[in-house]
Amino acid sequence: PVIDVGDLEEFAIRPAPQGVTVKCRITRDKKGMDRGMYPTYYLHLEREHGKKVFLLAGRKRKKSKTSNYLISIDPTDLSRGGESFIGKLRSNLMGTKFTVYDNGVNPIKTTSSLEASILRQELAAICYETNVLGFKGPRKMSVIIPGMNMDHERVSIRPRNEHETLLARWQNKNTESVIELHNKTPVWNDDTQSYVLNFHGRVTQASVKNFQIIHDNDPDYIVMQFGRVAEDVFTMDYNYPMCALQAFAIALSSFDSKLACE
Repeated sequence: PVIDVGDLEEFAIRPAPQGVTVKCRITRDKKGMDRGMYPTYYLHLEREHGKKVFLLAGRKRKKSKTSNYLISIDPTDLSRGGESFIGKLRSNLMGTKFTVYDNGVNPIKTTSSLEASILRQELAAICYETNVLGFKGPRKMSVIIPGMNMDHERVSIRPRNEHETLLARWQNKNTESVIELHNKTPVWNDDTQSYVLNFHGRVTQASVKNFQIIHDNDPDYIVMQFGRVAEDVFTMDYNYPMCALQAFAIALSSFDSKLACE
């Protein structure tokens, strides 16, 4: 089925259609003055015959204490105040935990009289853990996303304080109305002497950054996968209940994670 993008902003936060894998590609642009330090990442939807449709662009903000990526629906405007700003990804100081927000208002910057509907939603949280093998083996990722209601719509999670965040809910085992996902553990392959996952031809280069995200109840259903196909080109595929913004931000966190550098 051909995926109709239509309104980019609406498409970016709409969960993938059930039963359809949305196949995308991320290109990393390191050209230009400071792109080596702050590359721009572009997400395109892949179409038949090599055609591509632009979806999102992301870039790390400079002068930010923690990693802070702005995500935009305009490949040329990656400013915080721009019309095209659609969401952001922010890390903790350690660079091991990340939160994905939409473009709503930060609760700290508002007075309580404001309507809840303009408060920012948390769309995902990502936690990276070192593994028992230290830095040599596969990483462990946990991804927490809002759950879906009976109408297959995303539950709106708009925390007003630290205790209501996705990370806090997950850490306190309060997983009502959230979905906890993990990366699929790669299997050791004696022939290649490396840990491998089956990407069914979508990933051609070995990299510690390659991953597949699953729910423990159904390890064969790949909610999202990401992997390298060339020096600065990666494939990123996602399925229901994930949306493009969630998947792209999770991929950006993987480029950035301090534990992802091994």
